[in-house]
Amino acid sequence: MSFQVACSTSDLAPAQALQVELTHASGEPALVAIVRDSDGSWHALGDTCTHADYSLAEGDVEDGAIECWKHGAPFELTTGRALALPATKPVPVYTIQIDGTDVLVDVDSTL
Repeated sequence: MSFQVACSTSDLAPAQALQVELTHASGEPALVAIVRDSDGSWHALGDTCTHADYSLAEGDVEDGAIECWKHGAPFELTTGRALALPATKPVPVYTIQIDGTDVLVDVDSTL
């Protein structure tokens, strides 16, 4: 695993998300939504809605899901599964860990 610092734990309050750009081992960029759920748990998923190319980090976070701000498609934070139309495909979910105040993500390791 190759973890990268994505942000600090102080960057997000519960029920917030943040878009970050990390890098795959191949050198390709990866847009990631770092999400702190309403219960305080941390998640990292692909930031692009699978229905249309909109940032999920701009959407609402609540009760284990993030909703695309443009068309309302919700995605489950733990699995990336699309929970309702118009999205039908999941987003990738990445391995995340907290080390002190650093939020670390491995974009080459999906759950």
